[in-house]
Amino acid sequence: MLAIGQLHTLTIDRDTPPGLFLKDDSGKKENEVLLPNKYKPEQFELEDEIEVFVYLDHDERPVATNLKPYVKLDEFAYLRCVEVNNIGAFLDWGLEKHLFVPFKEQAYPMKEGHWYLIFCYLDEATERLVASSKVNHFLDNEELSIEPFEEVRLIVTNKTELGFNVIVNELHQGLIYHDEIFQELKTGDQLKGWVKKTRKDNKIDIGLQRPGYRSIEPNAQAILNELELQNGFLPLHDKSSPEEIQSHLEMSKKSFKRAIGTLYKQKLISIEEKGIKIISE
Repeated sequence: MLAIGQLHTLTIDRDTPPGLFLKDDSGKKENEVLLPNKYKPEQFELEDEIEVFVYLDHDERPVATNLKPYVKLDEFAYLRCVEVNNIGAFLDWGLEKHLFVPFKEQAYPMKEGHWYLIFCYLDEATERLVASSKVNHFLDNEELSIEPFEEVRLIVTNKTELGFNVIVNELHQGLIYHDEIFQELKTGDQLKGWVKKTRKDNKIDIGLQRPGYRSIEPNAQAILNELELQNGFLPLHDKSSPEEIQSHLEMSKKSFKRAIGTLYKQKLISIEEKGIKIISE
């Protein structure tokens, strides 16, 4: 049987009353799947290749769709709850059949209309795709696959007293401390960051700016970009408050001072009494 919960590139084998039957390169009968008529392309020929997502339909049979789900097998996503009944909750994941969340997999009781960060996995007992909002159960920091200063992909999970917990590369749990945050963050946000430190207990400290000297060039470019948008002038300088700098540029005052120092040395800006000005060629 074709792997459930994944995208497949399959070949159109035959056209039947219920829809198109698709096959993979193996030619095995058990690897055929139906693409129902409602998803059939307007124009096609036998042996054409088509990319589809395979999942179980309402009758628990493998079926294909050319719709793109918001989440696939072994991925995290931020989804809206559309129904709660006596067996669990159901999430909108972009397909006709909603994604099921058993009660035992809900970190907190789900409510219709609310959004939740979830992990999509295959229930081995039923062979169905299901979701869990207990996302930490699917993260592992025992063996880290990242190094200090490495750029990583982040998904924001929740706010704590120390900062924001984040999922790192969809594998590990990390933390961004409050004093490292110069932009609004909320659950489900996806962004890039950098590993600041890995601790002896394998906890990971994450920053949203490149550590040390690595942050100078991107921040300098960000300031140049903002200057271009503001007709070549920004009312910011080394005496500006951290709050003003954060509001305008979403970076710390320390990073701002290093960046404008770099731009000044490269004769790209002038530093004036009321702000910084781009130097035209």
